[in-house]
Amino acid sequence: MKLSDRIASRCVVVRTGTANIASVCAALARAGVEPVVDDDARLIEAAPLVVLPGVGSFGAARASLDEHGLVPVLRERVLAGRPTLGICLGFQLLFESSTESPGVPGLGVCHATVERYAAVDGVRVPQMGWNRVDAPTGCRVLRSGWAYFANAYRVRTDAMPREGWLTANATHGEQFVAAIEAFNGRVVACQGHPELSGAWGRGVLERWVAAARAEVPTC
Repeated sequence: MKLSDRIASRCVVVRTGTANIASVCAALARAGVEPVVDDDARLIEAAPLVVLPGVGSFGAARASLDEHGLVPVLRERVLAGRPTLGICLGFQLLFESSTESPGVPGLGVCHATVERYAAVDGVRVPQMGWNRVDAPTGCRVLRSGWAYFANAYRVRTDAMPREGWLTANATHGEQFVAAIEAFNGRVVACQGHPELSGAWGRGVLERWVAAARAEVPTC
């Protein structure tokens, strides 16, 4: 492995207190990186790759980020286009707010609100299971395929800001944002769980790692 690849193989998984860290770390290892779970702001700021995972409450995850001074670090990292991957609640935290936790701000790098699925006859909330993801052409990391979801809250497709973001969509009673990509694939976030999504998830992780490594200068 080249020195540049070894540098880019270190990936910090943010300890939010509300995530299934073990499955995320196992999937990252299969994608060829060395996951390190931590909540140290200096380490996360300096890391070549960062994953922001999470399950559970929007408010609880935000409180954990605040406790460790991670909000400005993560926000600046994403806005600078440094390799960052959000998963499930980590995806939702990139937005301005969530109706799950009124008054609690997200990182605000995407200007939309996360809302609970609308009540529709025959549609179970939360969504639990596999769903088809449709990705647009031009994505470096995202592809169309089947992903595993476990979510009661989502971002409506008509609420997603288009400038600077490529958006993959899915449908659960209504169309919603399944994943987003920006900065030539260095910043990606998935409402579903790539670590639990078989071939689709493996591909997303491997292409994200490849996009990140492409930005590490050769020594």
